[in-house]
Amino acid sequence: MEAKTANDIMNNSNTTTVHLLDFLDHDPELLKIQQLLREENEAAVYGLYEGQRMLVTASLAKQRLQSSLLVICDTEKRAKELWEDFAQLLTMYEVLYFPALEMIPYEVIAQSGELEQKRLEVLAKLTLEKDKQFVVITTMEGLSKKLLSIGDFMQGMMELHVGMILDQQELKSHLVTFGYEYVEQVEQAGQFSVRGGIFDIYVPYYKNPLRLEFFDDEIDSIRFFETASQCSVEKLQSAWIVPGSEFFLMPGVSEIGIAKIREQFAVQLEQLAKKKDREPVERLQSKVGEVLERIQQNISFTGLEQYQTFFYSDTASVLDYMGHNLFVVLDEANRIQEAQEYLEKERRQSFGELLMKGSVLPGQAEYFWSLADMAEMVEKRTHLNFTLLPKQSIFHQSSNRISVDCHTIASFFGNPQMMVEELQNWQKQNYSILVLLTSASKALRLQQMLSDNDILCSWIADRYQADPGKIYLAYGNISHGARFPQSKLVLLSETEVFQQQKKRVNKKFFQEDGQKITHLDDLKMGDYVVHLNHGIGRYMGVERLKVQDVERDYLIIKYADDGKLYIPVEQFDLLQKYTVEEGAAPRVNKLGGSEWQRTKNKVKASVEQLAEGLLEIYAKRKSQEGYAFSPDDQWQKEFEDAFPYVETEDQLRAIEDVKRDMMSSTVMDRLICGDVGYGKTEVAIRAAFKAVNDGKQVAILVPTTVLAQQHYNTFLERFSPYGVRVDMLSRFTTAKQQKETKDGLKAGSVDIVVGTHKLLSKTIEYHDLGLLIIDEEQRFGVTHKEKIKEMRALVDVLTLSATPIPRTLHMSMVGIRDMSVIETPPQDRYPIQTYIVERTPELMKDAIRRELGRGGQVYVVHNRVDDIDRFAEEIGLLVPEARILVGHGQMKEQELEEIMMDFIAHKADVLVCTTIIETGLDIANANTMIVDEADKLGLSQLYQLRGRVGRSNRIAYAYLTYKKDKSLSQVAEKRLAAIREYTELGSGFKIAMRDLEIRGAGNLLGAEQHGHVASVGFDLYCTMLDEAIRALKGEKSGKRREIEIDMQVSAFIPEYYIRDSAVKLGFYQRIQQAKGISRIHLLEDEMIDRFGDIPEETWNLLRIAELKSYCFDIGIRSLKQKGGIVSLLFEPDTGMDMTKLTKLMQKYKRQLTYGSDGGELVVRITVGSASAEKCLDLVKAILLDMVAIVQ
Repeated sequence: MEAKTANDIMNNSNTTTVHLLDFLDHDPELLKIQQLLREENEAAVYGLYEGQRMLVTASLAKQRLQSSLLVICDTEKRAKELWEDFAQLLTMYEVLYFPALEMIPYEVIAQSGELEQKRLEVLAKLTLEKDKQFVVITTMEGLSKKLLSIGDFMQGMMELHVGMILDQQELKSHLVTFGYEYVEQVEQAGQFSVRGGIFDIYVPYYKNPLRLEFFDDEIDSIRFFETASQCSVEKLQSAWIVPGSEFFLMPGVSEIGIAKIREQFAVQLEQLAKKKDREPVERLQSKVGEVLERIQQNISFTGLEQYQTFFYSDTASVLDYMGHNLFVVLDEANRIQEAQEYLEKERRQSFGELLMKGSVLPGQAEYFWSLADMAEMVEKRTHLNFTLLPKQSIFHQSSNRISVDCHTIASFFGNPQMMVEELQNWQKQNYSILVLLTSASKALRLQQMLSDNDILCSWIADRYQADPGKIYLAYGNISHGARFPQSKLVLLSETEVFQQQKKRVNKKFFQEDGQKITHLDDLKMGDYVVHLNHGIGRYMGVERLKVQDVERDYLIIKYADDGKLYIPVEQFDLLQKYTVEEGAAPRVNKLGGSEWQRTKNKVKASVEQLAEGLLEIYAKRKSQEGYAFSPDDQWQKEFEDAFPYVETEDQLRAIEDVKRDMMSSTVMDRLICGDVGYGKTEVAIRAAFKAVNDGKQVAILVPTTVLAQQHYNTFLERFSPYGVRVDMLSRFTTAKQQKETKDGLKAGSVDIVVGTHKLLSKTIEYHDLGLLIIDEEQRFGVTHKEKIKEMRALVDVLTLSATPIPRTLHMSMVGIRDMSVIETPPQDRYPIQTYIVERTPELMKDAIRRELGRGGQVYVVHNRVDDIDRFAEEIGLLVPEARILVGHGQMKEQELEEIMMDFIAHKADVLVCTTIIETGLDIANANTMIVDEADKLGLSQLYQLRGRVGRSNRIAYAYLTYKKDKSLSQVAEKRLAAIREYTELGSGFKIAMRDLEIRGAGNLLGAEQHGHVASVGFDLYCTMLDEAIRALKGEKSGKRREIEIDMQVSAFIPEYYIRDSAVKLGFYQRIQQAKGISRIHLLEDEMIDRFGDIPEETWNLLRIAELKSYCFDIGIRSLKQKGGIVSLLFEPDTGMDMTKLTKLMQKYKRQLTYGSDGGELVVRITVGSASAEKCLDLVKAILLDMVAIVQ
């Protein structure tokens, strides 16, 4: 058979579609398992490793299409891996992941809800789509929480369709009863809002939220809308409402539960009273009293679900939801049993302690299924148990176990000779060989390599075929391959061929994080604002004033000495929110004083100087001749394909920017900004490969020894298959190693060197340095920066910064600083499960033990150096088995670095530290963080701290703890409220992001500019910088020409139309800033879509915005109404054709006249006593005619 190349993809339309798993349909070993499952309803298979188990399970599932499949794993990491593999292989099923939901019996104020929403989505699908087969992958812990019975869960379901009659109050009550939270604006699943006859409901069953519009009590329309824009995207004829929470109190059950709680409370109180200790008694009385009060008042609260068994005697599990026609696979039965036994032991122990302390009631322990319960449920279904060794487990007691003849394939470690020998060996034994690859380019490369070794193979894309002794290259993306001797089939994955992880499935596992901040729609009462002409004051809200029968909304700004300024909402653009770094309060200006003008002049001079300096550096660099690197070749492509993740769009854009700079003859100086873990290092790695591929050396400069070690490990891992020598220069390398590295750099045998400031010493000579990569430049001292400056002129420089840069600054820097911004988080990252919770010894113990139980590490942040050692000792007493290290900023640098290195090397389980871990550390194994007294930290600090965990494909936990106080101070209460919003990715999250961006801006602009940013606020500073840069470059000002409009009509947004003041302010701002009629019409459509029919006063507001747009096109400076006359004052260079204007006067007869005012054209329109509507219509008609006659 003639070999086909990757470019000659098979194109035989007569070929019937063959599935990859079809080749295992007649495997005798798998048929034996099928027979056993049919005859005995169960089978136990031993001796298979992870990849083999996955392929056998997939093959069996494909042959049992009439059944759904439930796969139970021992860890969430394994569950995630199987989810990815099955999503590729079992395309005939919908593959779902059902995460475990950690329930902690402590005083939780708030917790992030992504995991519960994911679970609800699965439960809703299983309930509503009963005739469909699913694959559900979970852990035993995911199954262990008791669910409401299917009947009770279905009580929360309601089908809606257009034309249906439904009482709006009834719908509202239904949503509240079944777990939905009322909010002003819907942003995440489980929320709803009501505006007049419009309901926005984020049903966990759907990817987008629903918008229902009522006409009286009839559903007029049903639409999907996007949370980011809040605009409708798709019309529907019908939709389902499903419960918004896993637990809810249906009408009638509260009384039953309250009675049971009281009964058990009385018994438990009696038990505790015998111990003669008042504290547990008081605690139980307080706790139960609070719970009962909330239930009686119908107040939903975090932790209510822990009392589920008091209210509902009938409970269920996921197995019940999947029905009896179910095939259950236990991926590693013995390990699943061990993990669950450990978890249950921990749970029993901590629950016993809580019971003694009066924190819980005995009935709360019945919230989980026991391992024995779950084994019994599995026993009733067709089930397959995999075990590595032929041991009994609770899931399989009989001795009927079989071994399957299926072999693991060892990796070829990128060694072509080893692979060629193995392939030839298999060919001699008449095996059909399928090599599964993720791209045609990889196939082409492999085909070339095999061809060079006289081995023929064909590229068949996804038209799978298998012939004895033949090798086929095909599309596929699985984590491991396997050899099936009975079917004479070998499946190879990229893991074996290229010794690399498979690409992660490019599917969104969870919803994205909350939106970043916008400006005025985040304005709250008491916030500082900057008025362009009057300076810094405090925003005191919006007030409606009536002047000469005309109503308008005004913003109230309070200045020093109780001065008040009333600003019409249409002058919004003169106002900006004052933003600097967290915790900095500005000085409020006096109204009418000269101080503000002096401050502005000072900042303006400084900004002009900065802009001049930046432009000078940019121009100088652009004129310097540098080395132009070669375009990408096959090696570069192969190297990039080895990246085991799917790149984000921002990441790809940054990579393209860097390559373009490197391939040009100008010296590169590019800054890559992006949050921790957003993929900046990969951009640098690809740039480094490009340089090394052209025979140049690369130096990577980092501020700390710890970071040097981390970068060294990363680069070494990525470059090792390509024969590239990577060395490190830091305090952790011996004198001998340092000498060898220096000699190698001079001789050219070292290709890449990672190091601290040692790289800048005069003793280092490079053979041919082509690229300098700098990580976190702002953390280097002045002398080091000077040395970097010298190097910048000679070689290409790539700088990485982990603090994000604000978009406003990014835009104003275009053309004077080459910057790439990575804003998109990696898609398959788990959300960090965040709790705001009272700190108790039991919580600390549980959280630490839970992480240690899955082989992970824990950060405990205690931000007080004076008692940090005592605090660490207390943790040691709570968890004696944990190895604990202490680290804080007052330690000697060397001592601190050694502690960090030990933690990275997993020589300790717990790191008790201050906020020093805020930046830089990247430890994938540390996935639990406990922050002590989180209410004393700023939001941006919490954001960066929380970013230290969740760096792998495991679910991470962040416990933001506070001390339970009899009376929390008002400040602490406010802070906790902000943290709660932050946890739920609300506006608190936005504030944290904004604060970080400003910090990033400070890093970019330099310390000397920091004071100027503080004196005028960040946004005004950016505007001034933008103006200065444009002026120096000879460009037109970016500011839009201001047009003053004053029509005597009531124009505002009434309270009943848009209730949320922040959303209302946002619309005022957008109407004011709308450029062009089409934008105004889009705003009209959006308002109708979101809030219903537009009231007359708001129509007037939109009509005035249209008039403003026409004035801008014509060249009118102001449009003012006084009595029955509207005067239009024109700009001097308007270009008006006076002959045509005279003709226009004839058209409108006496209603239109013109004259002159100080040499400028003035047109007057007589509107008399016409109504507001007619007056606006006439002015609009005249302006439209004028647009046509302006030259």
